[in-house]
This record gives sequence, C-alpha cells and structure tokens, in this order.
Amino acid sequence: MNKEQLKINIRIEGRAYPLTIKRSDEERHRIAAKKVNDTVKKYREFFRDKDAQDILAMAAFEIALNHTELMQRENKSLFMDGLKDLNDDISDFLKESIGK
Repeated sequence: MNKEQLKINIRIEGRAYPLTIKRSDEERHRIAAKKVNDTVKKYREFFRDKDAQDILAMAAFEIALNHTELMQRENKSLFMDGLKDLNDDISDFLKESIGK
C-alpha cells in the first residue's frame, strides 16, 4: 500500500467490508455507504415482512435506477451542449458568409 492509498472499513447493514482506496476517495465511499444504509433502512421500515436479501435487492435496484437516471440526464445535457455549439458554429458561418 502506498501513501496515496488508505484502508477503511465500510459498514453496510452492520457488516464491515474492508476496502483499500485512494485517500482522495474516502469521503465518496463513506457517503455511498451511508446512502446504501439509508435506503436499506427505508425499505426495512416499509417492508417489515421481507427478508434481508429482498431488502438489499430493492435498495440496490433503487440506487441503480437513480444512477441510470442521472447518467441519462447527463448524456442528454452533453447532447444539448453539442447541438448548441453546432448551432453557434452554423450561425457564425452564416454571418461570415453574408458579410462577404
């Protein structure tokens, strides 16, 4: 392990998971673990009759769905930015052509 790496234990549903990560990523990993635990807690309270595997599966699905939605939004935003740049280039070209 080098100076840039850090060993941490992430706790999910009371179980410790040892990880070796970049020091700069520690906060992100801890926030992600908190998100998982918060989502599991929500499902555990709502579905009291489900077992741990069902609860974890539903939490994983919700988190994956949120991630997918964010990625689609980001891709759409990048596409729109590209269209705007293209529109600006065409407008600039037309202005130059008309001006000649």
